[in-house]
Amino acid sequence: MDHAMHHHADAAPGATWSTAIRATLHCLLGCAVGEILGMVIGTALLWGNVPTMILAIGLAFVFGYSFTLFAVVRAGVSPKAAVKIALAADTVSIAVMELVDNAIIALTPGAMDAQLSEGLFWYALIGGFAVAFLVTTPVNKWMIGRGKGHAVVHAHH
Repeated sequence: MDHAMHHHADAAPGATWSTAIRATLHCLLGCAVGEILGMVIGTALLWGNVPTMILAIGLAFVFGYSFTLFAVVRAGVSPKAAVKIALAADTVSIAVMELVDNAIIALTPGAMDAQLSEGLFWYALIGGFAVAFLVTTPVNKWMIGRGKGHAVVHAHH
């Protein structure tokens, strides 16, 4: 069997672009809620850029995991097992999403010092998430195709 056919034979049946897009949108939603909340809190408390970003990234992981956690628990999985599933399903996706999104924000001139009331803040954030979505979707497709990432959740939907 040639190399290309061997890889295709190993691919999980759910590894479609549609599945990858849904998984990435799920990740994006959790990341966006957590990150925006973290930025609002850090800005309201007059924190500097670094502690605000740490809080925002931390909350992006919390919300990203929690969306999967609650869905899996609702499907009847024990909370302990659900935590393992959420960690397996979402860690790489959230990490890639946050790395790309925050790199875009950090590289956008003036974005780190922009206030919540300024368009630049929101343009950089939305642009960062858009680029992160485009980068994370193929990562999720690749992982789902190998039975990893969001694929571990599908057995519990």
